[in-house]
Amino acid sequence: MHEMVKGGNVGLASLSEDIGSVLMSLSWGSPTGEGDADVSVLLLTGDGKVRSDGDFYFYNNPVAADGSVQLLGKAPTADGSEDRITFDLTAIPAGVEQIVVAASRYESARFSELQDLRLTLADGSGESLLRFSIDDPGEVSALLFGEFYRRGGDWKFRAIGQGYESGLAGVATDFGVDIDDDADADVDAENVSGSDSDTEVPTVEAVAAIPAQPPSPAVESVPDVSVATTAARPPRPRTAKKKVTLPKVAKKSLAENDSWRGARLFPASALKSDHERETRATSVLLSVMAQVPEFGRRLTAAFGAPVGRMETFTEVTLPNGESPRRPDGVIRVERAGKLWTALVETKTNGNPLKPDQVQAYADIAARRGYEAVITLSNDVELEGSPLVEVKLDGRRKNKVALWHLSWAEVAHQAQMLIRHEGVGNAAHAWLLQELLHYLQHENSGCHGFQNMGRSWVPVRNAIDAETLCQGDPRAVEVVESWERLVRQVCLRLGGELGEKVLPVQRAKRGTDPASRRAALADRLCVDGRLDAELRIEGTPGVLALCADLRTGKLRTSIEIAAPDQGYPLSWAKRLVRRLAEAPADLHVEAVLEGQAGGPRGTLERLRPEPADILPKNGATITGFRLSLFRGMGNTRGTAESGFIRSVDESVDRFHASVVVHLDGGRSTRSRRPVEA
Repeated sequence: MHEMVKGGNVGLASLSEDIGSVLMSLSWGSPTGEGDADVSVLLLTGDGKVRSDGDFYFYNNPVAADGSVQLLGKAPTADGSEDRITFDLTAIPAGVEQIVVAASRYESARFSELQDLRLTLADGSGESLLRFSIDDPGEVSALLFGEFYRRGGDWKFRAIGQGYESGLAGVATDFGVDIDDDADADVDAENVSGSDSDTEVPTVEAVAAIPAQPPSPAVESVPDVSVATTAARPPRPRTAKKKVTLPKVAKKSLAENDSWRGARLFPASALKSDHERETRATSVLLSVMAQVPEFGRRLTAAFGAPVGRMETFTEVTLPNGESPRRPDGVIRVERAGKLWTALVETKTNGNPLKPDQVQAYADIAARRGYEAVITLSNDVELEGSPLVEVKLDGRRKNKVALWHLSWAEVAHQAQMLIRHEGVGNAAHAWLLQELLHYLQHENSGCHGFQNMGRSWVPVRNAIDAETLCQGDPRAVEVVESWERLVRQVCLRLGGELGEKVLPVQRAKRGTDPASRRAALADRLCVDGRLDAELRIEGTPGVLALCADLRTGKLRTSIEIAAPDQGYPLSWAKRLVRRLAEAPADLHVEAVLEGQAGGPRGTLERLRPEPADILPKNGATITGFRLSLFRGMGNTRGTAESGFIRSVDESVDRFHASVVVHLDGGRSTRSRRPVEA
């Protein structure tokens, strides 16, 4: 990998032969686990200005109609999160000479509060090409990371690392974008959601009328999926995020009694075998991807696929010597006469992927000039711990990328579109709802990560008997399973809330995944605990989750800072009032400056006497810690007595009964318009 320094430049052709499509990642960490930023891209002419406001890509305008730029959103990393962007450099218009990549923070946040800022670039096969680290960004709210620029018909990259005090709006206006962040625009955005009438469920005829191949240009999402047509975009871009709303409540059912069930587009009740589940799940998913362009792009953009006409196939036979191979599915995307092709291998019901099977598909893909092999299963892949080991022939001119997708990620993306961000029309929303219902059906086998692994019970027994020693490889397996579970909890909760929910990895634990997991496994051997932290956008704190394998207890908690003004007694009274609907067994603890623990008590005891939470010695209160406890499941799976189910239920209960009361009953943060 080529290491860049500030001001340095390099020709992309010297790094790889496969630079038509590249994936850029901007990543950062935070000492508190709460810092974040958003990426933006500007296409510039030779005079350093955009051709029009449409050349400004950011969270309100994430995809170029020609597929040249796609903002893919955030993904968790070992020590924070990263924002990803794909560029199809062959599709960049001829009049564009520069592509500037920036990131910005909101309100009063500064990049100096973040750490390990870096940019990485990979080619179409996923192979890393270059990296650029920014050590001292300064007290700025926006930062230019780097730029692509043309020289002699080829693309080069320059590392910039320049800061802006004026934020995203300042960056945009400097490059010729006309920003409109008037407060009145918020009112207009809310009114786009339409009337209070219920959503009409599409008829069979309406669904049949959906075109076999939707047009490839990106469709601007509308805030409410009950609206079948999009409102005209404002003439000038707004750096304040668009508001979105949840779908309207469904009409009252016409069923004669509650035992009647509506007809489903994708029935799952008759599925009997694993083969039937895999075949049905693959066909259902691929057909919806082809019919709902926003959904298909969401799932394939991260794999390097262009924006274009998508077709999907099942029951495909590919020649392979005397034994033809039959992948579960094939995805093909056509743009400007060029085809991007990926083979799909699917597993359901917790069945593991078979390395020899995936290896065979990778070899076939390389021989036939296909771009990728996509594996799909209930398992969640971790950085530095692939689900299958596959050897790719580096001597071949065509490089095949191996990607993994979990069923939990598929459900998450469907939830985000139909419940929070919106799709192009009501028929597409209905298709996604049917897909989500299918994935969540008990017979589908697409329930996500559902087994803590073979080492779970032996490790729990060894901890109980105090015989688990540091360096035991079984402890590492348990830590990996725990990390997979936490990532799935983030996907599920994020889809339900419509917010970014990311696992927090403290930077001090190190960036090498294997070393970090080994250290966590050693700590598990010493104190018998598994810990995790979740950062939920819009929440005034980090949700902490602790599984104590010695006591068999799960603890969910959050620490909120004390107000800047007022008196401690007023703080305690106000907190108790805000938690009026919280469970009586909620534990409340005062966090004291320089001390390990402060006064504590259950909410039931504090309601009549809030002053009991105050320290008697007058110590300074820096915040309050709120905690709920429950017993953890004994088995390793998702059954009623399973550990995974107990974790899901603990997080859900704590968020619904405690967290939502900490910010006025809302779990979303409304970003203020940025001053231009």
